[in-house]
Amino acid sequence: MSRDTLKTLFHPFDTGVVPAPGEGERVLFLGAEAGYRLPAEFFGSITAVQASKPLYKALEAAKAAVAPVVEGEDYDAALILCGKHKGENEDRIAEALKRVKVGGLIVVAGGKDDGIQSLRKRVNQLGWGGDSLPKYHGIAFWFGRPEDATDVIAKFSKKPARVEGRFDAAPGMFSHEKIDAGSELLASRLPDDFKGHAADFGAGWGYLSVMLAEKAPNLKGIDLFEADYHSLEAARANLKANCPNVPTRFFWQDLTSEETRDKYDLIVMNPPFHETQAADPALGVAMIKAAAKALKIGGRLMLVANRGLPYEPVMTETFKEWGETCRNARFKVLWGKR
Repeated sequence: MSRDTLKTLFHPFDTGVVPAPGEGERVLFLGAEAGYRLPAEFFGSITAVQASKPLYKALEAAKAAVAPVVEGEDYDAALILCGKHKGENEDRIAEALKRVKVGGLIVVAGGKDDGIQSLRKRVNQLGWGGDSLPKYHGIAFWFGRPEDATDVIAKFSKKPARVEGRFDAAPGMFSHEKIDAGSELLASRLPDDFKGHAADFGAGWGYLSVMLAEKAPNLKGIDLFEADYHSLEAARANLKANCPNVPTRFFWQDLTSEETRDKYDLIVMNPPFHETQAADPALGVAMIKAAAKALKIGGRLMLVANRGLPYEPVMTETFKEWGETCRNARFKVLWGKR
């Protein structure tokens, strides 16, 4: 998320076009990120909501009052910072409508890559009034919380997806409507004779963990690490539903900056490779290095990646031995031994 979009969100208050929340007023900030500067007349107290652990930690460091999920009601106003997922943006509007008092101000901001124009048009069609203001390569729009928003809340709230009839996921999660083809390729190469302790780095909604548990019934347990709080909760439910007898632990953790408490015999991973629209191999490199630190001597990493991502140098640098298990037109499966 660009800091420009944060500035876009607060611009209507900066200019005085929209009155800033006063002393004693409570403001809900959905999709919050650190780095914002409150306008001079903005005296309301902000409750920030952020499910991404790296962004959550940045808000904590900035001394913000922050939680991973929405709590409370009867807020006087809400701020919504949009991201790249349409379903998640709509869900944040639904949450604001649930939590803000009738007549309370709701301000939404996003960049063009966030689909802010189409979102603004859909909200405008509801006839709730308000206005908009472009600034810093984005748009902020606002409206008052209407007396009856029941239908819109139902329409905009996240619609959970059922994947292959046995997994639950939701908009905003990685590959929430179908199994990722890269993960599926890695799953086809998981060992069936594994008996040790395993970890799933960047576990998402838990697909690889379920596949490992089913393929290696004698494993001692799986620890799932995921930076997105909602994905981790989905993984918890999916593991319980699909392999309830496997010992599991769940960690909401940023593996690029927080080390694991334990060491593992096997780590499986489909590392994320972008934080915005552009590919960022450095994120996957950091995950690979984190995995190497978390393995026991002789432990093994198995990962899948897009064929074009340059992970071979970090594998050479980090592991005693490494190699390529297989590849297809889009993906490659690599292994490394510590």
